[in-house]
Amino acid sequence: MSHENLRENPHGPIMTENSEASHDVAARIERRWAMVSMAIVVLLVGIAAATGIQHASMPQGRVETADPKTLHLTGEFIESNLGTAVEADGSVMVRAIGQQYSFTPQCVLVPANTPISFRITSADVVHGLLIEGTNINAMLVPGYISEFTASFREPKEHVMPCQEFCGIGHQGMWGRVKVIDKAAFMNMKSARGRLTCVD
Repeated sequence: MSHENLRENPHGPIMTENSEASHDVAARIERRWAMVSMAIVVLLVGIAAATGIQHASMPQGRVETADPKTLHLTGEFIESNLGTAVEADGSVMVRAIGQQYSFTPQCVLVPANTPISFRITSADVVHGLLIEGTNINAMLVPGYISEFTASFREPKEHVMPCQEFCGIGHQGMWGRVKVIDKAAFMNMKSARGRLTCVD
């Protein structure tokens, strides 16, 4: 290496002009990537904010209500109508109620590989419904009906805890979803009306 390309650094080892130039290039590239990364973060935050504002400003497409004081007395959530049933059109429907500190019915029986509609409400305070091992997670608000559709691939039992703090007995609020073979479910359905696995 020639002496013309070397200069002495009073704070460290001897550096060449080429290494200084490559250091400057690396610093410029790092600044550009930092700016690109920040732009992506700002863009994502902007999209999330715009989506949230739009969702909050638009009314829900469909809101169904139920009087929590008379759930057990009239309407679709009377006790004899709770559990799983095959509707007249052949669809499978589950109706249930969350209340301090239990789900009614405590265990829901459903067929595997079948679209199942859930209609659930709360009789008292806000509860949460989480079916472990699935992506089902719903909030049960008194006076409103939560409705969603799900399908379970294989016969299995899932626990169903309340995941919203609902009072001092919250930790004991558990239910179950028992998934059975579709043919076995249809045989049971023909023998009985509404199905639960605690009958």
